[in-house]
Amino acid sequence: MNLEKLFHLKEHRTDVKTEVMAGITTFMTMAYILAVNPNILSAAGMDRGAVFTATALSSFIATCLMALLSNYPFVLAPGMGLNAYFAYTVVLGMGYSWEQALVAVFAEGIIFILLSLTNVREAIFNSIPMTLKHAVSVGIGLFIAFIGLQNAKIVVNNDSTLVSMFSFKGSLADGSFNYMGITVLLALLGVLITAILLVKNVKGGILWGILITWILGILCQLVGLYVPNPDAGFFSLLPDFSNGISVPSMAPTFMKMDFAGVFSLDFVVIMFAFLFVDMFDTLGTLIGVASKADMLDKDGKLPKIKGALLSDAVGTTVGAMCGTSTVTTFVESASGVAEGGRTGLTSLVSALLFALSLFLSPIFLAIPSFATAPALIVVGFLMLTSVTKIDFDDLTEALPAFITIIAMPFLYSISEGIALGVISYVIINVCTGKAKDKKISGLMYALAVIFILKYVFL
Repeated sequence: MNLEKLFHLKEHRTDVKTEVMAGITTFMTMAYILAVNPNILSAAGMDRGAVFTATALSSFIATCLMALLSNYPFVLAPGMGLNAYFAYTVVLGMGYSWEQALVAVFAEGIIFILLSLTNVREAIFNSIPMTLKHAVSVGIGLFIAFIGLQNAKIVVNNDSTLVSMFSFKGSLADGSFNYMGITVLLALLGVLITAILLVKNVKGGILWGILITWILGILCQLVGLYVPNPDAGFFSLLPDFSNGISVPSMAPTFMKMDFAGVFSLDFVVIMFAFLFVDMFDTLGTLIGVASKADMLDKDGKLPKIKGALLSDAVGTTVGAMCGTSTVTTFVESASGVAEGGRTGLTSLVSALLFALSLFLSPIFLAIPSFATAPALIVVGFLMLTSVTKIDFDDLTEALPAFITIIAMPFLYSISEGIALGVISYVIINVCTGKAKDKKISGLMYALAVIFILKYVFL
């Protein structure tokens, strides 16, 4: 293979060594998805092994497409936030089966393909105020962090205050410290370790945070501080190689989509929520990372963006068929760009590492939720940084953004945050006479009406 001819390395002022290192770096910073995604989607009743295979395979396919269709150093995988929405809101919250939720992801992917092949996506993108786009990112960040706190049992249910801090004194009293209390302690330690690694700019800091927390857990198990209790959902932390090294079967999730209930208004709202978050998350990531790499043209546009969006859309569709939530472009791609990655060779290297990870499933599937929780919390922080882009001096912008942000974690739903954000933005600006100045699009008015009707009739 002539890498120079395929990826135009000299034209982009890079070389094979730089691109390979950049690809490894990007994979290291986002490989946590291989451990986190099966953990999150298993809460929806999906087989962890099958989800692991679907995650690795869809990431490989989508990232290869990115390399070949756009020649950009962006890497794709099932997105954080969207997987939480899939499991906790659509399945556990709204009562849909995971098979029906996969149909929403599949339909969203098909629509995204059509939008990527036309200019419709630009009209939709331009109709949504930038403030709400930033607010959605922030809201998802808080939502992810909250889920991480819950998964680690740092935050627990409380009858009087709804939620409260885990009680170490209580766990010592009821004898649960050796399986629950110790894991909460390790999760808190994991957050600090991951934070220190990020401050020190350690490559792959989030992944190293997971691994170090897990290794500390294994040491606790070996010395008897951690005692597995399967009945309470606490299993051995040691990888199980008893079945040898093999790729987990994707049969439990492959093509298991259930099209019942597709024509309900609720389903349309769910599908739109997937589409909305996926589209704006992808566009935001592409523009943000590309600007850091000086890939934007003089008009601030990204050449070959159609190929990049198409890779994302096809990846989502293939992911749904395999059995995983929405595949999207990861902001962690910025880590590879920071290492000098400028072409599709960077993403191709990351894609090959995802393929290789298929044969290491016992390792990734043994990683417990208390070890991946720090990653969720820290990724939540990274998404929260978009709050600095919101104009808090303009209350007609800031208040709808605030409503969007708080609705997601407090109502435990990304779609509710989007709906309330759109409704409040339109109503506040219309009632204060700012709608004309803001040039609110007809599509925004239509979305506001649709969301209001949803609350009236559903």
